[in-house]
Amino acid sequence: MTETPVRPAVTLDPHFPAVHLRPPANWLNDPNGLVFHDGHYHVYFQYNPHSARHADMHWGHFRSRDLLHWEALPVALAPTPGGDDEGGVWSGNAVSHEGRLTAFYSARHPERWHQPVTSAESTDGGTTFTKRGRLLIPEPPDGTVMFRDPYVWRDGDRWRMLVGAGLADGRGAALEYDSDDLEDWRYRGVFLARAPQPLGDGRNTEEGWECAQYASFPDGSGAVLVSAWDPEEGASCTAYFPGRESDGTFRAGEARLLDHGPDFYAPALLRAPDGRLLMWAWLWEARDAERVGAPSGWTDEAGWAGMLSLPRELTTAEDGTLRQRPALELTALRRDRRIDAAGEVTPGDAVELGSVSRAADVTARLGRGGRLRLLTSADGAEYLDLVHDPGTGELIVDRDHASLDPRARRGRWRLPPEGATAEVRLLIDHSAVEVFTAEGRTLTLRFYPVGKGPWRLRADTVGERRVAYEVRAWDL
Repeated sequence: MTETPVRPAVTLDPHFPAVHLRPPANWLNDPNGLVFHDGHYHVYFQYNPHSARHADMHWGHFRSRDLLHWEALPVALAPTPGGDDEGGVWSGNAVSHEGRLTAFYSARHPERWHQPVTSAESTDGGTTFTKRGRLLIPEPPDGTVMFRDPYVWRDGDRWRMLVGAGLADGRGAALEYDSDDLEDWRYRGVFLARAPQPLGDGRNTEEGWECAQYASFPDGSGAVLVSAWDPEEGASCTAYFPGRESDGTFRAGEARLLDHGPDFYAPALLRAPDGRLLMWAWLWEARDAERVGAPSGWTDEAGWAGMLSLPRELTTAEDGTLRQRPALELTALRRDRRIDAAGEVTPGDAVELGSVSRAADVTARLGRGGRLRLLTSADGAEYLDLVHDPGTGELIVDRDHASLDPRARRGRWRLPPEGATAEVRLLIDHSAVEVFTAEGRTLTLRFYPVGKGPWRLRADTVGERRVAYEVRAWDL
């Protein structure tokens, strides 16, 4: 199958990322099949090779030996005309076993409401796959109104699988299966199900769960990661339920936001050879679409949509809180240090810190009332703000003025307070920013600067007191 030739304008788009994974053009969404196999990290992903619209799902493919240098490989899986997956090879994961790579995925068909689970096998290092030829799990359990996205992992001498679901009684669910040989799967029941639960910022866990994943840790604790799906609005946000398995049941605590931003979805896990739990997610567009996945004139014009997050390391605190940080390898992407500044800023007396590139790694410490502003137009009319709220102690990322293009989405997003001084790391890449706090919370969003720049950082205060700051910035 040939891919649509890349228009030269696509990769010259000022919003096109420099360090986040995505193909040169067309549509991308969920990361799939994350696995270490044959000496490489493999990242597959939902991909439409023919347009920048959400349709005709294939599995695209990148691989890397070091999480830094990535090789783009040909499409790994494509729909089979007249087959069980003729409507698209949708989301799933992959496992490495006995020299083979086995991909599990959702087989979409226009005549089915659900997405049965099937598999394909690779014996050439994950480049090409042979489809199984029949469905592994052809029908969902009774009482199910949504069924998709297998996640398979090894547990002792057996294999286990979660499938995202929605139940007829209005609960989102993760359904469990197990197998001795990756071929024959037994239904074990509901691993976790919950009615929609509030997440503290107006969002909730919704009535359906996509991309259910299970994170397990050495101390015996675990967490179920879910992508919350609204039956009318579609993709919403990501959440997790911390807990612990006991007598074959996952005993979960209250749901929590996995990422506090608006543009982060479908996180997927990979267990690295050194034991670290790595995670990637889909960063969707915040352009002019009515909802995620709907047609967008701006996206059609740009010729591309979506990118994958940078890899994150996932750990857990004693209270079950998940902590995230950029994968350690990413510090090697730092090049020239642009800014190394510290001091105090007084009300009404902003401090110009210096210029940064459109792909930058920024660390900052801000006292309460401190503000770090990324200015992207010469006249200062276009900017992205990071504010340490003087009253609540929350960290606010404000994109209300981050684009002079009226089609760009706006909004202010908040991270919970973590102390008198906010410590953050920002990974900025043309139209994406991933914010990490000292306590391992994250906030991810997209923004679309059209100002001519140069981009520069400024420190000031939104309160009435002097505020200490420390800021360092590197090119990526």
